[in-house]
Amino acid sequence: MRYDVVVVGAGIAGPILARNLAKQGFDVLMIDKKAEIGSPKRCAEGLGIGNFKKYDIPLDKRFINREIYGAAIYSPGGHKLELRYNKVSGVILERKIFDKMLAYYAGKAGAEVMAKTEATGLIRSDGKIKGIKARHEGEPLEIHADIIVAADGVESRVARWAGINSFLPPHELDSAYEYEMILEDFEFDPDMIHLYFGNEVAPRGYVWIFPKDDDRANVGIGINGDNPNTAKYYLEKWLKENNIKGSKILEVNVGGVPVGGFLKELTKENVVVVGDAARQVNPMHGGGMAEAMEAATIASKWISRALEEGDLSLLENYTTEWWANDGERLMKVLEIRKISEKLSDDELDAAVQALSGADAEKLAAGDYRQVFKTLIKHPKILLKPKMLKLLREAL
Repeated sequence: MRYDVVVVGAGIAGPILARNLAKQGFDVLMIDKKAEIGSPKRCAEGLGIGNFKKYDIPLDKRFINREIYGAAIYSPGGHKLELRYNKVSGVILERKIFDKMLAYYAGKAGAEVMAKTEATGLIRSDGKIKGIKARHEGEPLEIHADIIVAADGVESRVARWAGINSFLPPHELDSAYEYEMILEDFEFDPDMIHLYFGNEVAPRGYVWIFPKDDDRANVGIGINGDNPNTAKYYLEKWLKENNIKGSKILEVNVGGVPVGGFLKELTKENVVVVGDAARQVNPMHGGGMAEAMEAATIASKWISRALEEGDLSLLENYTTEWWANDGERLMKVLEIRKISEKLSDDELDAAVQALSGADAEKLAAGDYRQVFKTLIKHPKILLKPKMLKLLREAL
């Protein structure tokens, strides 16, 4: 088998990249080890509405479960910060269908797609990487390609085989545990996502409720991966403290989420790393779909150029461009996360109380610097010496 590009992994980044290159007439094969692309899901399933237009994805009702109009943030002491819009700000997806449809769009654009096909190694000849070895439904397979794309998730083997340093310190990995469940006798606004913070609630992370129906939601938690207690322990504790019965659980999802450790080296020889495999995830909230789409868009541009000009050194521009834009932004977010995880519950309470709706909009837009300037001037913050010191350091 011979292709211009072989993409390993059909999550978010892989199909976007495969579709973009196939549209330009390149011979592309995308493989995924799962028997059914999209299943199981490892996601809270929320995505900002602007990403559909930005990355040319149809707003298809088959994978859009619910429209969302904002977010409510709850401090450890029960204080609430609400960010509500008059128009749709995001959607709750059905990821199993969404991922499969992204693969469908790649196929419709001309890419070949093979499920139940697992990469098992790289093909090397004369000291160069020539393709990948795989097993398709148990049968060995050799796939030769000019460029190999590692979109195979946080534990990417393709990146490691290529000699890319993909070591991730345990502290930069969050542990996530989620139920899709029926919520009875628990009031929540189904038009909003709900985030609960606190050092005793979710160390370094938060509990989330992402509504899918008026009484059905993804209820999950993310905590620091090196915590002595499990994410399930903290989620069950929160459910019990809020008198939420866990007797109507429709699905259980477990996974690791990279929240730092962005790869410095995104390419090596003819191998390109995208998405979770490159740790391209927002380290504050752990979301990675939009980041994967952006990385795939940048990578596909430089892969196209490299193939057209017959110059694989052009692939290095993907690393340069990503780090100059998304990489720099995410590094700033990482610094904010490191500050936030040092705050006590009292300081988190003070921050939520101090933020106005306008400040929350800036926070949602990632304008942390302006938010910090506002917080520093607030009387509640002035009385919190440690928080004041951390904010000044951030500025």
